Amino acid sequence: MPASTILSSVRQPLATAFAGVTANIFDHFPEFPPNPFVAVIPDDPYMEIDLIGKTQTKIKLNFVIACGVQNADNAAALDNLEQLVISILAVIPSGYELGSVNSVGPRTVGNGSSLVAEIQLSTRYTQTN
Repeated sequence: MPASTILSSVRQPLATAFAGVTANIFDHFPEFPPNPFVAVIPDDPYMEIDLIGKTQTKIKLNFVIACGVQNADNAAALDNLEQLVISILAVIPSGYELGSVNSVGPRTVGNGSSLVAEIQLSTRYTQTN
């Protein structure tokens, strides 16, 4: 199962669903994401195998939606991050299972500091062999 298949059929459509969110959207974690940003990245575990068969493979894919905003003023940054997270939750397409929002804190991303939160998300994927 080539990674490009998962990228084109799962991660890119998920990133496309975020098009109306006021942020820079990525279907991967870029080296220098400009704030505010939303990036769809693999979680741990990334793939949980449900079935490996001759005709199809079924897996559960786990993702983190990393959300980041400029970390200049703590109160304003937290408010901006919370608004970004709520706007993302509102546009997640059907077929995805939401987990929790966690790991809120300042992080060095690229060459600057961002306030980042992670939304856990999973979906089922079937590859026809």
